[in-house]
Amino acid sequence: MEWFFGLLAIVVVIGLWLMSAYNGFIAWRNKVDEAFSTMDVYLVKRYDLIPNLVETVKGYAKHESETLERVISARNKAVNATNVEDKAKAEGEFAGVLGRLFALAEAYPDLKANLQFLDLQAQLKVLEEDIANARKYYNGTTRQYNTMVESFPNNIVANLFKFIKRPLFEVEDATQRQNVKVQF
Repeated sequence: MEWFFGLLAIVVVIGLWLMSAYNGFIAWRNKVDEAFSTMDVYLVKRYDLIPNLVETVKGYAKHESETLERVISARNKAVNATNVEDKAKAEGEFAGVLGRLFALAEAYPDLKANLQFLDLQAQLKVLEEDIANARKYYNGTTRQYNTMVESFPNNIVANLFKFIKRPLFEVEDATQRQNVKVQF
């Protein structure tokens, strides 16, 4: 009879551990999803701001249509990205062409002094800081979640219930980390 209670105690302990580990995975998965959603909200705000910025630049730089078209094309690609990997790749491309847009503005002193352009640029600067903070939060929660997925004995529960690693939000290409060089 003692062996029965001993076995029952072991089963109860294992059951409690499984339940605790499963609930921990659910909590961290939800944090990762929330972090991505927060970052996505800021990205959408930026995407909505870009057409206004492009329209303002168009009035001053009519012959720079190729750069402006690239900005809009990259924006559309980023808006339509559906998963973290595609969004990160599209964001890298978008950041590169957005840098060219601001480099273009340097060539037009009247544009640089335009109040609407300056206001849009200030709004974009604030949004970029919010996006950077949201990316940090997303990557931090994702790192914690991924650590749980890969750590023993939690990896047993992760494999059992199909919790998989999530990708970090990283810049794909090392050239995108460099300053934009513009020559006229």
